[in-house]
Amino acid sequence: MTCRLFLALCLAVWPLVGQAQDRLRVATWTVELTRNGPGVLLRDILKGDDAHILAAQSHIKALSPDVLLLVGFDTDLDGHALAQFARDLDYPYLFTRSGNSGRSTGIDMDKDGRFGEPEDAQSYGEFTGQGGIAFLSRLPIDVDGIRDFSEMLWRDLPRARIPEGYFEPKDLDVLRLSSHAHWDIPVVWNDAPLHLFTYAATSPVFDGEDDRNGRRNADETRFWQLYLDGALALPPPDAPFVILGDSNLDPSDGDGLRVDMVALLSDPRLQDPKPRSDFGAMIATPDHLGDPTLDTADWSDPVPGNLRVDYVLPSKALHVIDAGVAWAPADGLETPFRHGLVWVDLARIP
Repeated sequence: MTCRLFLALCLAVWPLVGQAQDRLRVATWTVELTRNGPGVLLRDILKGDDAHILAAQSHIKALSPDVLLLVGFDTDLDGHALAQFARDLDYPYLFTRSGNSGRSTGIDMDKDGRFGEPEDAQSYGEFTGQGGIAFLSRLPIDVDGIRDFSEMLWRDLPRARIPEGYFEPKDLDVLRLSSHAHWDIPVVWNDAPLHLFTYAATSPVFDGEDDRNGRRNADETRFWQLYLDGALALPPPDAPFVILGDSNLDPSDGDGLRVDMVALLSDPRLQDPKPRSDFGAMIATPDHLGDPTLDTADWSDPVPGNLRVDYVLPSKALHVIDAGVAWAPADGLETPFRHGLVWVDLARIP
């Protein structure tokens, strides 16, 4: 077990036993701290004068989540960028791995006759870990209990929606389900486990009539219901859990197989706190069907427009106290980030 594999273990220098904490703030934020080459984000963090990075750190300090999943964060093999980013943020426990974005497959995945392009990686990326995910926690992480499903092949998902006739058999021997990662991360909350099901799905666009991205996107979200069903290789945990991340899928508007997002939000094992913001209503996209106060992404109008794509979904075994979408401080209707930070305050049910 090394720092390279388990950053959480190597950075967990705080004692495992602390004061009881009755209220827990769980959050996810698609922060879009990504650069055009490996090590560039680390360089910019170390310089200490990048406005985007400083604004992100300031926003996190202001909202002060106890558990935070960052999406769209360039990861590196040893987790140096995350460690430096979190250095002054009061998160003693960190976990990340180089995920599937930008990871070479050796195959012409987009069938354009050229190999080695960003489109030919496990998921679009100019280098391994570009725009990945990272986990920060004030609660101890049960490192030995982490389950990483990121190497699971797409074809091995029950009822996988792989487009017929697009991929060759050799493609499916290497093509993974996760465009970034699927992690089940257990933390210790008041001496009891809480599982964080973390992921970020591919965009359901940028393909053709085969809809390979839309199909993969939906299957990445459907993965969690199959996990809870016990339909995968490992049984689900017998403990409270929270699903959090960026599904890139709105239940009412935009592209993608929205029925799968509706199915997850209506799963009786989960609850949807419906985090809201007034800012979402101020920037509402005309003609959209969904409630704009629930939107978490501010994209160009009219297509795709503002959408709800970032989620924190606790299990029914937890009590929801409060929830919201916190957009970084804005100048009028301008904000330096396209996504709001989605947070939910939780308590255990006695």
